[in-house]
Order: sequence, then structure tokens, then C-alpha cells
Amino acid sequence: MKILSDLIAVILFFATYTLTKNIVWATAVALVVGVLQAGFAWLKHKKLDTMQWVGLVLIVVFGGATILLRDPRFIMWKPTLLFWAGALALCLGQFWGKNGLKAVMGKELELDEQVWRRLTWIWVAFLVFMGIANIAVAYMFTEAQWVNYKLFGSTGLMVVFVIGQGMYLSRYLPQED
Repeated sequence: MKILSDLIAVILFFATYTLTKNIVWATAVALVVGVLQAGFAWLKHKKLDTMQWVGLVLIVVFGGATILLRDPRFIMWKPTLLFWAGALALCLGQFWGKNGLKAVMGKELELDEQVWRRLTWIWVAFLVFMGIANIAVAYMFTEAQWVNYKLFGSTGLMVVFVIGQGMYLSRYLPQED
């Protein structure tokens, strides 16, 4: 559900940009949606997880800077910083002896610690790659192309990665007779 919730903000950002060709307006929509999503999550659960806080701070700070300064570079950096914050959180968890993926997915999956560790490092590499790809598109292509990449390219890469993760994990799941 959280992924769908995050996708709604991206779709509304994309739709607003497509209709207005104005990244400041699209950013304003994303900022409002991000704050509303955080507010609903807070009302429902009485807390936000760490990555929700990071996402909220990034959209408020970088979205706000884009709106106030009318400079799209700030919002273009936001996905990269979010990807890299996720990678950093997973790395720090590993170094502190806590596996973030296992904490999130461990209720549904029973895997050896080695598999959890390997999966975590695969996620770290993917998130670092996604951050680099976002900045590369932001600086090497037009604003409109970056907006398209944000919805279709980034989301598509994430879907392909998750499918690949599923294929990788299928080797470690118990086989039904």
C-alpha cells in the first residue's frame, strides 16, 4: 500500500506538469500531497517511520526551495537524496548489526541471515544506482524528459528490480509438495 501511496504523489506531479508544463506548480502539488500523506499516516498510526520522515523533510525542503526560488534543480535532486538516504539507512543498519529489510519483510519471509545480508547489499547497490540515474537524467536531458523519467523510467526500473528480487528469493523459499 505504501508503494501505491508514493506512486499517487508521482502520478499527480506528472499529471500537473503534463497539463501546465510548469514544474513549480507540479512541485506544489507534490508538496501538498506529501504533507497530506504524512498527515494521514500520522492520524492512522500515530507515528511515521524513518523513511516517511525523510521523504516529508525532503519534499518540504527541496519542494519548498523549488517553489520559492523557481529553480527545478531542487526537486530534481529530491529522488536522488531519497534513494541515497535509503541506501545509507540499510548500510548503517548492517554495520550496527540490524537488517532493515528483515525488519520490514521478515514477518512474511523466513530467510537465512546470509540471504538477508546479500539482499540488503543488492538493495544498497540498486538505490545508489537509482540516485545516480536520476541525477544523470536531470542534468543530461530536458526538464520534460526528467519528469517522464521520474514516472515511467524510475518506476519501471523499480518494478523490474522487484521482479528480479522475487526471482532471486524464490530459490530460498520453501517448496510446496
